[in-house]
Amino acid sequence: MNCSTAWAALKTLEGGIQLSLQEESSAQQAAQELAAWLSKLQLEDAVQTLLIPNDTETTLVCTLRPEIQQAWMPEHDTLSLHQGLAHLGLAQDPVSLDREILVALLGSPCRFKFADLGALASHVRVRRHMTLAARKTALAFKTEAAERPERYWHYDEEHGFILQPGVCLIDALISATQPEVTGRLYDFSCYRASEYVILLGIAQELKEHHPHLLLELQKTNERHAIRSGQFHDVFLIEYGSMDKPLPTRYYVPGDRLWFRNPDERSSDVMGYEGSWVIYMGGGLFSNFWERDKPFTLESKAIEIYHWRDGVHTDAQGQLQMNEHVVAQHVAQTCASPQATQDVLSRMLRMRDPQGVYASGGCIDSTREYPRGVSSQHCELVLPVF
Repeated sequence: MNCSTAWAALKTLEGGIQLSLQEESSAQQAAQELAAWLSKLQLEDAVQTLLIPNDTETTLVCTLRPEIQQAWMPEHDTLSLHQGLAHLGLAQDPVSLDREILVALLGSPCRFKFADLGALASHVRVRRHMTLAARKTALAFKTEAAERPERYWHYDEEHGFILQPGVCLIDALISATQPEVTGRLYDFSCYRASEYVILLGIAQELKEHHPHLLLELQKTNERHAIRSGQFHDVFLIEYGSMDKPLPTRYYVPGDRLWFRNPDERSSDVMGYEGSWVIYMGGGLFSNFWERDKPFTLESKAIEIYHWRDGVHTDAQGQLQMNEHVVAQHVAQTCASPQATQDVLSRMLRMRDPQGVYASGGCIDSTREYPRGVSSQHCELVLPVF
């Protein structure tokens, strides 16, 4: 492929990373700084870049080279990316984890846009913090319960769990989710736990690089919990759509995502509508109930499939889930290659639309990641309570 053909091909790509800069000189400087960063991560030969000037700004587009994309992420499959990067399972050191995050972004099927290189670096660090926090997070298995360490949190009916005056937000989040700190597991849902993991990742980035915003975030959490739909609106960006779904095996470390329960009856059990997880890299997803047994895509799909076998009606006429029965069916399926294949062929499909229970599987079309919090180009606007 000659230079002009390669330039045209790169310009038309929809994926990868885009830095939008005001002047061509700043774009060229960003390209040099990016090259130095890639060299430090031993990725200088894996990436192609293109400067695209126009009337208002100069765009720097960065993607994986086609041959690297095919070798490391064929069809945007990131679940084996760690093997292409020569990482052994979950990358433990920050450099290796940053490599995995950045390569997954560079090989994305959709374009990730950042204001400058600093915003991109901040985004990678937040994802790294989230990923490491997700690996350490463990909860007690009570989907309907809600408790927090009293030293750091108190509950208000109107405002939710809010910080005790004067305690550190980072310490409070760690104490609620990482049992080594307090010596016990706390009861709350995987959905709320995912919010705490995201908030912790953001707060750790702010401590080092945007302390003024951390102070605002601290004060906000002393007045009112940001949770559920409001949490999504304030902190997160959703990418992919039902009309243009993400590939079923494309995940970036630090993504939050939902696996849907496609069985209508068992999805009526509170906490079993689906499962919220964090992708932790290395082909593994968080398991907040048994953190030493993280899920693969396949093991998560098989577990959710067998929720239909564990659902039953109690003496009060309420639907309940028997996890022991679920575990028995999971073991039986995993012992049979044919049964495993049958379940996976049913489950590893895009989910049906909300309210529809037909032929869809458990895979969602979208993922979520935190809004930018770099000091120069902050996208996060906190609500006023």
